Amino acid sequence: MRKIYFQGTFGAYSHLAALSIDPEAEILPCKTFDDCFYKASQEPESRIIIPESNRITGNIGIEYLIFKHRLNIYEEHFQKIEHNLLGQPGAKLKDIKEVYSHAQGLSQCSKFIQDNNLSEHIRADTAGSAEMISKTKDIKQSAIASSLSAKIYGLEVIKNNIENETGNLTRFLVMGKNISQPQFKDKNYITSFLFKLKSKPAALYQSLGGFAINGVNLTKLQSYPEKNSFDSYFFLCDLDGHIEDIKVQKSLEELGLHCEDFHVLGVFEAHSLRQKK
Repeated sequence: MRKIYFQGTFGAYSHLAALSIDPEAEILPCKTFDDCFYKASQEPESRIIIPESNRITGNIGIEYLIFKHRLNIYEEHFQKIEHNLLGQPGAKLKDIKEVYSHAQGLSQCSKFIQDNNLSEHIRADTAGSAEMISKTKDIKQSAIASSLSAKIYGLEVIKNNIENETGNLTRFLVMGKNISQPQFKDKNYITSFLFKLKSKPAALYQSLGGFAINGVNLTKLQSYPEKNSFDSYFFLCDLDGHIEDIKVQKSLEELGLHCEDFHVLGVFEAHSLRQKK
């Protein structure tokens, strides 16, 4: 049975995402994202599922670990995020004075929190917040978390779907140490890679010319400073296409002329959600 590690505690949205990917796997929690990446680096057959970005609040902030460990990306998964206000059994909304959750959860439900004049408390994760209030038994305390967390920790859903906007999605990456990529077929693919440019004027502008010439679409381009420096940057990039596509190869060859460092993180099928108009 394959292991899938996630950051947080049981009931977290990462736990839900792991269940969606492989409900038969042994799904195990890690305290931190660093622990997840370390597990995958030490256990080549295991997988980790990591939140990469959210449709509403943007990047989660795990880029430094992607650069550090350079694990292979096998798959992307879009998880619908439905935030719920959880409380003690029998509690009513009028009883609630405090709310606990991850910073992202609080931010994504800010309107509900303000409308109900709740005092915010930031915790390490959503499900951990639910676990915490289940132990205090304080009717004034609540947590913003998944409905699965309510079931696991014996809480009640006081109000469901309290997020600011509908269509709240988080993009997860399934990663591991072993290198694997799908065969090039008539499907939609994403190629993910990182690079560091040579230090020269207009390097980024010049390096991206090959993508325009060859008609290759970049869907993500994100900079991240190299360790202990604000003068040198790595770039994390996704493009539409398979690395064996001749247009993609020509584009990456052109990019390589301008790079000090280049590393392919993975080639994987584009999620079906990307095809929806």
